Amino acid sequence: MVAKNKDRIKQLRELVAYHQKRYHEEDAPEISDEAYDSLVRELRQLEGSTDDSKGSVTNVIGGRPSEAFAKVKHKKRQWSLNNAFTHEELMEWSKRVSRHLRDSDVAAKKINYVVGHKLDGLKLVLEYQAGRLVRAATRGDGVTGEDVTHSALAIQDIPQTLKQPIDLVATGEVLLKNQDFERLNAERKQQGLPLFANPRNAAAGSVRQLDSAVTRSRKLSMIFYDIDYLDGVKTGVTKPKTQWEELELLKSLGFRVDKNNKLIDDVAKIETYYRQWLKKESSLSYDIDGIVVKVDDLHLQKALGFTAKAPRFGVAYKFPAEQTTTVVEAISLQVGRTGVVTPVAHLTPTLIDGSTVSRATLHNEDQIKRLDVRVGDTVVLQKAGDIIPEIVEVLLPLRPAGAKPYRFPKKVEGCGGDGRIERVPGEAAYRCVTLESDLLLRRRLYHFVSKTALNIDGVGPRLVDLFLDEGLIKNEADLFTLKAGDLKNLPGFKERAAANVVEAIAAARTVPLYRLLIGLSIPQVGEETARLIASYLGSLAKLKRAKADQLSAIHGVGEEVANAIVAWFQDQNNQDRLEAILIHLEIVNPDRSGGSAKLAGKTFVFTGTLESLTRDEAKDLVRRAGAKVLSSVSRQTDYVVMGNNPGSKVERAKELGVTCLVESDFTKLLESL
Repeated sequence: MVAKNKDRIKQLRELVAYHQKRYHEEDAPEISDEAYDSLVRELRQLEGSTDDSKGSVTNVIGGRPSEAFAKVKHKKRQWSLNNAFTHEELMEWSKRVSRHLRDSDVAAKKINYVVGHKLDGLKLVLEYQAGRLVRAATRGDGVTGEDVTHSALAIQDIPQTLKQPIDLVATGEVLLKNQDFERLNAERKQQGLPLFANPRNAAAGSVRQLDSAVTRSRKLSMIFYDIDYLDGVKTGVTKPKTQWEELELLKSLGFRVDKNNKLIDDVAKIETYYRQWLKKESSLSYDIDGIVVKVDDLHLQKALGFTAKAPRFGVAYKFPAEQTTTVVEAISLQVGRTGVVTPVAHLTPTLIDGSTVSRATLHNEDQIKRLDVRVGDTVVLQKAGDIIPEIVEVLLPLRPAGAKPYRFPKKVEGCGGDGRIERVPGEAAYRCVTLESDLLLRRRLYHFVSKTALNIDGVGPRLVDLFLDEGLIKNEADLFTLKAGDLKNLPGFKERAAANVVEAIAAARTVPLYRLLIGLSIPQVGEETARLIASYLGSLAKLKRAKADQLSAIHGVGEEVANAIVAWFQDQNNQDRLEAILIHLEIVNPDRSGGSAKLAGKTFVFTGTLESLTRDEAKDLVRRAGAKVLSSVSRQTDYVVMGNNPGSKVERAKELGVTCLVESDFTKLLESL
């Protein structure tokens, strides 16, 4: 184990150093900041290193200045902030602050904090003499930066002359607004140039231009947050005593500061501010990846001092990562209710998007081959909002020796018969050759009673398993034959509970057509497809007679889905199963009178969590107005509705020019109908 850790540490050191150079020196990151942070955290844990550990690559600040620019030695050393990724880590930082002050014998009855956005841009250090800008430099390695004064003069937010003739060194972040980033990448695409990975990457590349005209054309912004040096003796400007006073002084001198900064008198209130901006992050015109927290009192800041890398008096409280790194411990095959076999990666548990994840979908055989995922690999894991965790990249430099390519077996436990699987013609998916097995039956029944299908209240997987194990049911139709007397002697059942279950099953006998179609586990037929088919055909009888070309003509269905539906209804086992179910049901066909059709022909995609409505309520409202709800964004999408913590669908919408609505805009749209 010790030798294994040594090898891992060596590999991690080399990889972290490589990505530091790509990010800080070349403005060409290959992995996300979040994935990089994850590698650094693992390396620190294995090394046992801290902020004060000298020589650790995890404590390197920035990168070496480029030879293309003159070098500038900073008047005051530049630092980077440590990160807190959870509320517990934030509170631990707060305890360290108090402990360090106590150990330093510094009295601090009450500690106030200044909080603001963690801006995702390029740090610049600006020097003014007698109120005039004389030099602008990048952070560089913290001691020496690059002279980019010519570029700074082309950024509108940087004042060339201050409102007071003082000597000053101010620091802040150069940003590229999202709309300007999209415009810039569109232009580069037309010119056949490589696209920038993100707005920060684009901002850094724009500042490091030898031609200031290029910098000016990119419409950069800058927000200031610190004063490193101040000599106001000649003008009578009073030196600030707090971080908040620094911000006020910067504002009065003509610098742009973040209007969302806040002075907080209790560390517990920091979480409220954090949660507020976690929800509102997407409403900003520029990128942030968390909040910054600093002790307000400059006297206390001085007493707290610095580690080898960062100030002890400040911390970056990062938003939940949508990407992280972890290790693939095993790959297994999961059999779904329709017999489709899906590969699943079992992972070293990792925190991502606010929850601990230990499994991720690998989708299909082609995806495994494309990524070349192997057991033992370190991978980049992605999850955002309602997206299922998935592996998006393998970090090959960390691959262990002897890791073998994954091969699909010929047989899978859980399939019927002898367990054989076959590749679906024309698709990347595998499925069971025989669809009759205990596992498939159980999963099919779980789905049949679920909320999206027949919605039998109180009957879930636990009761389905109990009924099967006790021999009370063998299929879906048997559910409707259950009597209270059959149940009252079951483990954990009392007379009232038995009656409740029977009543819930009876209530599900009257079912809308689309819900029945969902519950039948027809391959590739989910909620939206079931609604489209039910609405278009109007009855089960017409669906049974429908040909593939009729179904594929329905907008949103397509040839592949149409063929799957026709094949399902032609299968004799499915016909027998359906007929047995229909004896117990009254099907409610859709109302095809039209109703409100003010959104007829429009398509909606929802992402994130809405506050005033559930997702299902919002979908029903737009459907009643004639619109369709889809699960993915395409050029045919009219609106993407963004709730709290939206996923990658928003970025896809912006790429395609699809209108994005925040919840208040969506509500106004509904009210106008």
